[in-house]
Amino acid sequence: MSTVQTMTTRILPGRAGTARLRRMLTAISAALLLAGVVTGCGGGPTPTAGLSPPSSPAPESNPAGDIPDNQAYVPYTSPQGWYTVSVPEGWSRAVRGPAVVFTDKLNTVTLETRPQPAAPDVASARAQELPALQASVPGYQPGQVTMVTRAAGPAVLITYGAPSPPDPVTGKTTTDAVERYEFWKAGQELILTLSGPQGADNADPWHRITDSVRWQ
Repeated sequence: MSTVQTMTTRILPGRAGTARLRRMLTAISAALLLAGVVTGCGGGPTPTAGLSPPSSPAPESNPAGDIPDNQAYVPYTSPQGWYTVSVPEGWSRAVRGPAVVFTDKLNTVTLETRPQPAAPDVASARAQELPALQASVPGYQPGQVTMVTRAAGPAVLITYGAPSPPDPVTGKTTTDAVERYEFWKAGQELILTLSGPQGADNADPWHRITDSVRWQ
């Protein structure tokens, strides 16, 4: 015999018994309903089938030729002792005629000094430097000529495009962005040339290098 049937047999007959029976049945139904709700909530959400776990974000991809933000720099002093400049640490160094060249992968820093009786300006650069560059740089692409200020003083800035050195494996070339800075003091001109692939974001490293120039 069920619990409900056992309890109903003990209820007194008559109106009082009937009312009591109704109240008891209502309480039992409410208790059973509450137990079902609690049981359903305690199981937690059911996993959704077919969903893949969230993937981690893809690593940031920088354009080829970007100089790392954590690149260290070391001072370089010219053999004559005329100037010092900070160059990227670990880059290879070579002497090419009157110039010293620092290279790493796709980027190059070139330093050269020469006698110059007067300080260069935009007019002299356009009249003398641009024709010489056009004649000596194959695939020369003209840019701009401006005056800029760095810690060592004013400098002429010539920007242009030029073919990159051939890839040692494929032999292919791309286009480099070139910035040529001309500093001057007491009859000596320092030409600091920076080059790297077009599209590389090297504005900060190049500014750091050019702003590190100090005359001795």
